[in-house]
Amino acid sequence: LRLMAAPDLGPLHFDVAYEQALELVSDTGLLLGGLALGASASSINWLPLEWTIHDWDHGSWRQRFDRLLVTAPLGRSAAVTVGRQTISWATSLIFTPADPFVPFDPSDPFREYRAGVDAVRIQGFSGPFTELEFVFRPSDTRDGTTLTALARITTASGPWQVSSWAGVLHDAGAASVGATLTAAGAAFRGEAQVRWPEEVVRFSIGADRSFPLAGRDLYVILEYQRDGFGATDPDDYLAVLLSDPYSRGELQVIGRNEAAFQASWQITPLATADLLTTWNMNDGSFLVTPAASYSLSNEAYIRGGFFFGIGAGTRQIALPTFSSGPLDSGEQSVPGSEYGIVPTSLYVSLSAFF
Repeated sequence: LRLMAAPDLGPLHFDVAYEQALELVSDTGLLLGGLALGASASSINWLPLEWTIHDWDHGSWRQRFDRLLVTAPLGRSAAVTVGRQTISWATSLIFTPADPFVPFDPSDPFREYRAGVDAVRIQGFSGPFTELEFVFRPSDTRDGTTLTALARITTASGPWQVSSWAGVLHDAGAASVGATLTAAGAAFRGEAQVRWPEEVVRFSIGADRSFPLAGRDLYVILEYQRDGFGATDPDDYLAVLLSDPYSRGELQVIGRNEAAFQASWQITPLATADLLTTWNMNDGSFLVTPAASYSLSNEAYIRGGFFFGIGAGTRQIALPTFSSGPLDSGEQSVPGSEYGIVPTSLYVSLSAFF
């Protein structure tokens, strides 16, 4: 359950989003942690705006404020926003390796709302097509408090829109560039991020375009990502899942090379069908996500779909044998592929605006 409001009080603008999530499962291994429903959870936020109502063996009931912010003007062409807010610096549409703020998880069925982050954000406009941004964000990571301080510029000219940001990301150096070219009826997008001292490069390229099909619009997206933080072999997946970038919510996928295809077709003026497929090019696994939505009225719509993974499931690896000490030899369950371990799931959501 998500309730949202955006009131104004004089020159001040407020934005509030409150969520409750109730999960009931028969298999305790499938518990998502309550707040993974409704939006991809950010576990490193600074403000204490999440609470557990009740936990039990086969369920979880939690609540949180996903947005709680106030925006104040700074003159005629600038504004400052303080609090839990949504920030997106993505250029690509599915894989967004250059977006430093809580990217969407492809295996999360509820991707309608980007999760909020606790930050101070200043936005200024030097012209009708140029924007400057500064973001300061403390994060409560497993290794302690980290600081993010980034500056970004984005501008548009003719068929091009370009952007770049640089600064400190979780106490380390980072810089990025992104560009979109509109040509031949399509949009060609790309973005890249460089991190140091890790000396890691992350980038994605893609294109999207609308086509006529049976008198209706068919919208298609195709993207490829290479992520230096990802793994090229299933033997390395456990190390990626235990890594600092993954624990901070920076990774959408855990494979080094990934491709995605999405198609959306307007069946009728009220009904739309979607298909999203993500392919791990290193282990050969797929995540297939068909979905459909229907407009019930001008103020409400219903959406449903399901997820299923294709690929190798979990596998057992032998632990080392110790001649002495408290640890014994045995086996450990590890992923055999990225998407083969994703449980098949069905979801239905109803959205109403009033």
